Amino acid sequence: MADRFFFLHMQKTAGTSLWQRLNQAFSREQLYPGEHDGQKPDVTILPEAAIAAVDARGDEIRVVTGHFPLCTAELLGGGFRTFTVLRHPVERTLSSLRHYREKTPGMADVPLAELYEDPWRRLVIRNHMVKMLSLTVEEMTGGMLTEVEFTPARLERAIAALDTIDVVGIQTRFEPFCNELARRFDWDLGPPRYANRTGRADAPEDLVARIVEDQADDIALFDYGTTIAV
Repeated sequence: MADRFFFLHMQKTAGTSLWQRLNQAFSREQLYPGEHDGQKPDVTILPEAAIAAVDARGDEIRVVTGHFPLCTAELLGGGFRTFTVLRHPVERTLSSLRHYREKTPGMADVPLAELYEDPWRRLVIRNHMVKMLSLTVEEMTGGMLTEVEFTPARLERAIAALDTIDVVGIQTRFEPFCNELARRFDWDLGPPRYANRTGRADAPEDLVARIVEDQADDIALFDYGTTIAV
């Protein structure tokens, strides 16, 4: 049986750019989500949607991508080669807020700090990378939207999980990451592509300080990740 791959797509870490390049290496039938697997955002955030697609399309799917916690790979039957991209939590958070502001009607003039206070946004953003790596099958109730308590034990579990990932990249070193995927798995990812970028905007110092405080676990994870990433 050919290798299967699970791309742990952390939000705002150049995952859309990588998705475009995976379309160079694989046919559309080999990629999840496919055009007949359902509608966004369900197909990219609900583990149940990926499970249903794998059950329906069987061995046709070679690569599963989406904002699914790592433990989703267990629910899909295991045996996946894995890869992910990390990004500094401050930049990842600000990029997420800018993206939401740019894509949501009526939000163009809302300050980033005000957007950050929204409870739903904070559920999605706070220590997102630690959550995605540390969630277990038993505790996952809503995919990446599962509410968890961030403890030292959870951070340790996230770091241990990161050590199991086959290829770890850093968003600011995206091309070396893609080059390593191509070398390791003998893929043709084509030329560099860039998608889903948001415009730069200055963030108030007090907002940055708040993010640093709130995202302490993600910062610790990211710092470790830079020591093992390509």
